[in-house]
Amino acid sequence: MDRTFTIVERVATVAELRSLARAVGWDDHFDWDTMQSALDGSLHGAVAVCDGHVLGAGRLVGDGSRYFYVQDVIVHPDASADGLATRLVDRLLTWVRHTAGHSAIVGLFSSPDAVGVYSSLGFVPASEDPVGMTQQLKGGSDAG
Repeated sequence: MDRTFTIVERVATVAELRSLARAVGWDDHFDWDTMQSALDGSLHGAVAVCDGHVLGAGRLVGDGSRYFYVQDVIVHPDASADGLATRLVDRLLTWVRHTAGHSAIVGLFSSPDAVGVYSSLGFVPASEDPVGMTQQLKGGSDAG
């Protein structure tokens, strides 16, 4: 199917992101109660639109100067063969190149299926030094 997509530079809405997450089976990967606040904290975003429908999205978080993190890149399965993930991430990286100082570090986590997308854009798996690490913290009444 030959479709024309427009990449719009904005952060997806909660409804758009949730629709995409449901379409790919990631609805339980997000904390929807805090998603609006998370989206509000984004540095930049890009959405792929076709015939008025958002079929892909991605965003950047970070300090806005040196460290950036590609977050929540999701493409609807109906458009997964259209190269949208690559186009979205490329648009985000272009924004970083124009925004950051002379050097920026851009990180991300990838699902196994998306490694090729990120490799084609110059990302390489982290070496043993430094070691990427995460920790999930609970706040509020759940903290203990």
